[in-house]
Amino acid sequence: MGPDVPLLNDYKQEFFLKRFPQTVLGGPRFKLGYCAPPYIYVNQIILFLTPWVLGGVGTLLYQLGVLKDYCTAALSGGLMFVTALILQMTNMYAKQKTVTVERMQIQNSLTDEDEFEFSSCVGSETVKFIIPGKKYIINTVFHSLLAGALCGLGTWYLLPNRITLLYSNIGGTVVIFVFGWVTICIGEYSLIINTATETATFQALDTYEITALMRPFYIFLFIAVDLAHRLLVMFLISAGTAIAPYFIRSTLGVILFMTGFGFILSLNLSEIGFAFKHTMISHLASSKSKNMHRGLRVQFGWREFIFYLSILAFALIEASLLHQFAGFSPFSRASPQAIASYILIVLLIIMWILREIQRVYLFGVFRNPFYPKDVRTVTVFMEKQRRLMKVGVVRRILLTLVSPFAMIAFLSLDRSLQNLHSVSVCIGFTRIFRMVWQNTENALLDIVVVSLAQMLVLNPDLWWNRSLDTGIRLLLVGFLRDRLLQFVSKLQFAIAILLTSWTEKKQRRKSTATLITLNVVFFPILLTFITISTLLSSPLLPLFTLPVFLVGFPRPVRSWPGPVGAAACVCSDTVYYQQMVPSLAVALQSALAAGSLGLSLPGSHYLCRFQDRLMWILVLEKGFTYCGVNIKGLELQETSCHAAEAHRVDEIFEMAFEHQEHTKILSLNHHFGHVLTPCTVLPVRLYSDARNVLSGIIDSHENLKHLKDDFIKVLVWMLLQYCYKKSKTWERPGSANKNKTGSLQENQHSGVAERSRPLREEDSFSVDTIEDWTDDSDIFDLEPSNRMKDRKERGQWGTTPKVHLSIPGSVETQSQDVPQEMSPEDRLYRAVLLGLPAVDKGKRQELLPQVEFSCSYSELLSIPEEWRTAPVPSSKVNEMRQRFPEEWYRFILSQLDFFHLKEKPSNLLEDLMKDKALKDLYIHGVLSCCFGLFGLDNTVPAPSHVFRAYTGGIPWSVGLDWLTGKPELFQLTLKAFRYTFKLMVDKASLGPVENFTELVNYLEEYENDWYIGLVSDLEWQQAVLQEKPYLFALGHDPNMGIYTGRVLTLQELLVQVGKLNDEAVRGQWANLSWELLYATNDDEERYSIQAHPVLLRNLTVQAADPPLGYPVYSSELLHLPLF
Repeated sequence: MGPDVPLLNDYKQEFFLKRFPQTVLGGPRFKLGYCAPPYIYVNQIILFLTPWVLGGVGTLLYQLGVLKDYCTAALSGGLMFVTALILQMTNMYAKQKTVTVERMQIQNSLTDEDEFEFSSCVGSETVKFIIPGKKYIINTVFHSLLAGALCGLGTWYLLPNRITLLYSNIGGTVVIFVFGWVTICIGEYSLIINTATETATFQALDTYEITALMRPFYIFLFIAVDLAHRLLVMFLISAGTAIAPYFIRSTLGVILFMTGFGFILSLNLSEIGFAFKHTMISHLASSKSKNMHRGLRVQFGWREFIFYLSILAFALIEASLLHQFAGFSPFSRASPQAIASYILIVLLIIMWILREIQRVYLFGVFRNPFYPKDVRTVTVFMEKQRRLMKVGVVRRILLTLVSPFAMIAFLSLDRSLQNLHSVSVCIGFTRIFRMVWQNTENALLDIVVVSLAQMLVLNPDLWWNRSLDTGIRLLLVGFLRDRLLQFVSKLQFAIAILLTSWTEKKQRRKSTATLITLNVVFFPILLTFITISTLLSSPLLPLFTLPVFLVGFPRPVRSWPGPVGAAACVCSDTVYYQQMVPSLAVALQSALAAGSLGLSLPGSHYLCRFQDRLMWILVLEKGFTYCGVNIKGLELQETSCHAAEAHRVDEIFEMAFEHQEHTKILSLNHHFGHVLTPCTVLPVRLYSDARNVLSGIIDSHENLKHLKDDFIKVLVWMLLQYCYKKSKTWERPGSANKNKTGSLQENQHSGVAERSRPLREEDSFSVDTIEDWTDDSDIFDLEPSNRMKDRKERGQWGTTPKVHLSIPGSVETQSQDVPQEMSPEDRLYRAVLLGLPAVDKGKRQELLPQVEFSCSYSELLSIPEEWRTAPVPSSKVNEMRQRFPEEWYRFILSQLDFFHLKEKPSNLLEDLMKDKALKDLYIHGVLSCCFGLFGLDNTVPAPSHVFRAYTGGIPWSVGLDWLTGKPELFQLTLKAFRYTFKLMVDKASLGPVENFTELVNYLEEYENDWYIGLVSDLEWQQAVLQEKPYLFALGHDPNMGIYTGRVLTLQELLVQVGKLNDEAVRGQWANLSWELLYATNDDEERYSIQAHPVLLRNLTVQAADPPLGYPVYSSELLHLPLF
């Protein structure tokens, strides 16, 4: 990325310059980008100033003393309501005048670029352009009512006499009056005339026209602040004080109510409800529902129910006893509440220490001397971390069982609960009694701070002690704590952008020096912006991720609309994340419970790294003994930007976990200030990916020379195993013979029909296949073609005859397998077959002769008849008979047990070995498969042919055409060849096979523990999800001309985890939303998506929810139990 990458391309700059003034003014379009009549602009100005005119009428009557202020507001509001209805009716009339039926409109940003033709000042096109109208009738009425109320309140609020009494300054009155009415005109125009696209766009489509209400809502807040203040104070003083004692008249009842409901509301109620519903269904429905898949949902049974019930009962008993018998003494350094404070201080210190020593860095700065060094393998890490695991268990017990009860003791002893309860007492204590369970660590910190302040400042006349009860103090301390953490994170984010815009050469632009200077000069203003965004808990928005900071709009914790995990850019790499997420969730469960991931709160972000996989974890909710997270998987195909940031992530993790043998104690974190801070490593069961170059193996003449012989052996084993497994579904040999005889005619008839199919019909040069060729097609391409896949599919689902082209001057002949009814175009292929002997038509037989076995049980291992119809010459059969591995064949037969046969002779295996007819069937079957893959010659196959055979992309031949016509046999043959190739690689790597037993062990391991195929196969993805222990795939790099082997191994490995700066993520996501939804800057090479090794800008954009981001995997909300 160069420094001159444009923030907005020329086209988007023009679009943005048209949209931004429209947003500022609330909707009027004064810059269209094309020539429009003057009355278009005049009409918009008149409509924009209409509320001011209507409000001015009421204001004039009030200033003249004709009307009171409330009558003035009612008059102006009524006039505005009628005007709004008239305007909406005008739009509806214009629509009906031009079209009879019109599709329901949906606000689309692309309509900003449409061009309109206008006929007159009040023509239908003019009306529809200026006043688009509402989609729903109810919004027409509702928005008109709001417009009237807004105009009425605005008139009342901006009466000159009231403003003059407030400020006693004529100049200030004029300024506030003018700008106030401009603000109201902006809100009215957006509500009634045309809604402007807002910079705070949350989602692409505004289905229910919510955007039109945003500006009036903000205006209502400012206008009604005086009235709302008065009403709120009156309510809190009069009604609020009486409500709580009225319903709960005793202080003990209030304590029990807040303690009980605080605990209940901190539980995972959705999962408890799901468990209850599942239990009821299991009892009422069939037994199948008992095995309903629950995925990663929290298992809630009787044990958990008894545990929660016991905790609740003990908390209620403790709170009631302490409040009843020990809650009357005033606070002093020796009072019971002070003793509880000392206990809480000790607990806070212990838990803080136990949490920090489990992380690789203390405070994110110093290397933890207790953390295991040089962590590379699971076994070494688990041995070194045993002590830390014990520490985690102790911390979990203190956090779950000790700290909440200690805090309940402190709260129950407070004197604020002994008096008549006010609303402030109820609000403050209700919050803290729930926070004790839901956010124990932060509640513990808040209570310790309040108790320390109370012990250090015992003066009862101080404002802190006199005017505020303990609940409100805790509320204020919690607010300050939360905002202080946000402020520090936002400040760190802003400083990182400022520094890296100059220190990172690729981020340095022509305007960088100017922007840095302005930020330094106006640093107090920058701090003000950070403070405002902190107080509003809204993201700090860096415009285009430059050091230009704005206060973003408040967004929810997960930042994006829609259900969690509902959208992802699913691709072939998604399965790797689907496989590993359950194991990763279990590892996260232990890490969160032990505290090795630091203080995790809703909105915390974590990044996990293993090889080429990046997992993005977002904490969505947290409560008592549970945590809800969303896990996303980022793309594996690394672009240049993705690779640059991933390389920096690897450097940070390697420095933290792998290069610590010779570092000093308490060494510094060299990447301090980066948005990523390493936390720990987690043992996760996943696939490791190893890729090797097969040069010297696949191109070795010695290896290729033995390939065919090994293929014959593997194929014999494969066919025998297939027939043996198939025989288990049969009954006794007698019934088997009877069944086979009864269905003989049908099978033979189907065999003839199969043989009568034209051999080359799917690969003919026809009109249908011409369109498959492109200018980029390579007839020597080594990759498997789509035609082979189509051929496999047509072999399974039947073929469709095509019209073939004949070659003039060709000679047509009849063949054994071609019927008389064949078209001349199809007979062409029988004329041009090369190397096949002539066939006497008189010897043509409709049916294959029935094989007579010397052993009646040979019928169980017989090859299907349709597999014996390959057009191979007899000379090749004799040649295969000499090459056939008879000893191997006998050895495989000797391994068969036939346990599924109830009655079998003792010499069954010997009779099968002596049956020549059975052996001839396998000789012919093996020859047919070899004929399909290698043809009739005995030459050593080239590496390119081996690759084509492995991928199923062999060039067309007569044998292959016959083989692909038998889909099941073709799949067996392809599978046998892939096993053979893997065997060749293993022999070259591990040494030759010593005996038949070792060879059988190899093949059985391939069958049970391996998937050997292609990465693009659907079966590959299924094998990953089924967690096959090993997967192997052969690949080819046409650019370098090398063949590669890829091996996936399922094992428990260490995944590195780091915590991200939450505010850096929120700020970049806020800019992403603004840039794509408002500025529509979707350029793939835009500045804000380029690599930034410190902010991880490209990875952060990827992790956003679609359509703005593009994670390849996004999980549903995962509920992790933290017992």
